[in-house]
Amino acid sequence: MKRGLAAVLTLILILSSLTAVFANHDKGNGKSQDHKRFQLGAEALLKEHKDLIKGKRVGLITNPTGVDKDLTSVVDLLFNDPDVELTALYGPEHGVRGSAQAGQYVEYYIDEKTNLPVYSLYGQTRKPTPEMLENVDVLLFDIQDVGTRFYTYIYTMAYAMEAAKENNIPFIVLDRPNPLGGTKVEGPVLDASKYTSFVGNYAIPLRHGMTVGELAKLFNKEFNIGADLTVVEMKGWKRTMYFDETPFEFVMPSPNMPTLETALVYPGAALIEGTNVSEGRGTTKPFELIGAPFINADKLAAELNGLDLPGVKFRAASFIPTFSKHSGALSHGIQIHITNRDSFKPVETGLHIVKTIHELYPAQFQFRAPDSKGISFFDLLIGNGWVREAIENGKSVDEMKAQWEDELDQFMDVREKYLIY
Repeated sequence: MKRGLAAVLTLILILSSLTAVFANHDKGNGKSQDHKRFQLGAEALLKEHKDLIKGKRVGLITNPTGVDKDLTSVVDLLFNDPDVELTALYGPEHGVRGSAQAGQYVEYYIDEKTNLPVYSLYGQTRKPTPEMLENVDVLLFDIQDVGTRFYTYIYTMAYAMEAAKENNIPFIVLDRPNPLGGTKVEGPVLDASKYTSFVGNYAIPLRHGMTVGELAKLFNKEFNIGADLTVVEMKGWKRTMYFDETPFEFVMPSPNMPTLETALVYPGAALIEGTNVSEGRGTTKPFELIGAPFINADKLAAELNGLDLPGVKFRAASFIPTFSKHSGALSHGIQIHITNRDSFKPVETGLHIVKTIHELYPAQFQFRAPDSKGISFFDLLIGNGWVREAIENGKSVDEMKAQWEDELDQFMDVREKYLIY
């Protein structure tokens, strides 16, 4: 009897262990596996809102991030749907297939898979011309943003909205998650009186905490675009979610945005692009690795760790960029390691990094030279001229933060009107 009972108990333990193993396997990477309650805008369009495009000639603005949960391209989904007439493709910076590096102009060409024309919306033509739209009745936008003001895809969207308005074409945004979540908003609001550019075209903060659909609504109303705008909403996404808390796979939005961790540091680390220090382009950790040949890695890491910034540690690191700044030269600096992403403040952290390097190496460190209008690229990135001056004059990051708080609070009030989720 005892043997039989022991055998039963052993079997129960084995089955419990197997259940736990499979349950943990299903959870993989912390992603929610309740796929049915999650739906991207593109999926919702074809399953529930096809009437928006049925019987119309469809133009699509997308790139490699325009995929469904199964990683099928929205180009293929639309092209192979018998109810949809896809007639033209439009590529932002890096192109529809993502084959161009930052700043590289992608000309008009024919897409090999679909034989459709692909028009560039980067370089010489950032806004679709009437000729580009002459075979289009409705224009779709489906691109993954990364939640930072100076990431250019949101301005590709805004310019396309303007063109849609001017040519009486309805504009549809197929919404996607903000990979940084939708609750935290950080940094100065762009000074639109002087510092508008393709890395900051509207008065929004560096970390805006909005989806592309929400931004489209805000741009359309607050900045007087006035397009015939529809946002096809997601299902299942909550504002508290980071990208890896969804069932979606992170597809590189651009060649130097390889992971979610890159996106998390990007709102502050990318400010390094406005200096003569490498932001890690040409390495396997862009924006996480920061350095230059003139930096002492141990000293910089010690200084930054001594600040005891929330949610982040700095490791002394050396690297050789294969392209971009200091290409082929041994550079020294730090790698940013996020220890708690909920408390981590990327914009403030980025400013501390810039300020510390400026203080340690005043003779070698430089902000990038002003352009023909007398504006430094750093100013375009941060969205004003006073932050650079504050760094040069030795002001603290807390003082800088205090100076931008009022405008940030005003933006938060405006932002609230356009939140969907």
